[in-house]
Amino acid sequence: MNLVIDAGNTLVKTAVFSEGEVSSFSSFERLNVDTLKRLLEMHPAVKNIILSSVVEHDKAINNLFASGWKFIELNADTKLPITNMYQTPQTLGKDRLAAAVGANFLFPNRDVVAIDAGTCIKYDFVDSKNQYQGGGISPGIEMRFKALNQFTDKLPLVNYKHFDALIGGTTEDSILSGVMNGVVEEVKGIVSRYFEQYPSLTVVFTGGYLKFFEKTFNIGANEKTNIFADSFLVLKGLNHILNYNESK
Repeated sequence: MNLVIDAGNTLVKTAVFSEGEVSSFSSFERLNVDTLKRLLEMHPAVKNIILSSVVEHDKAINNLFASGWKFIELNADTKLPITNMYQTPQTLGKDRLAAAVGANFLFPNRDVVAIDAGTCIKYDFVDSKNQYQGGGISPGIEMRFKALNQFTDKLPLVNYKHFDALIGGTTEDSILSGVMNGVVEEVKGIVSRYFEQYPSLTVVFTGGYLKFFEKTFNIGANEKTNIFADSFLVLKGLNHILNYNESK
């Protein structure tokens, strides 16, 4: 069994994989030795661990994992099941790389873009030769609300909620209109440009705002669009990287 850990800017997500399938999932706010010890005690069959962290963490965690398990911390030197063509691999976000590997794992030998909608909205493209080319990063939904509040004197901080009207009749609704419609049009526009360049493209959404984009793009109702959703995409990518290294 494998323990896969994705420590992001907002949440730490963990999954235990058994025979390639997620058998247990949990999330918490930050990496903590005691929490991870309890998690391992709950899953004594775990033999292999991979950690991907985009935040600083206590190195006692690495020492814990290395003391009794086969352990990998994802970095720029980790062997990958795809070819990394990124020009600055040392600066590439580990979550972006894992999402790209996950998308390629689900759709090998195809042009595929992973869209991870969380703290940021990240676009990561792997071509049909299984080569990771890069992608894009833009502010996430919460970040946009906070920016309008922090970089102005008068605009209030508005919390995320479903809003699809075009015209806001109050300042709060105007912010909701600008942010939510702006995000939708951005993603639609970028996806459209990918399809123009790669007509046989497959798109896979994931991330904390997955439900919003599932509804926006009507994912699941019409698979002919080649647009899918997978809430475990990053974790599946990490598990694939772990298995790939174990096989070497």
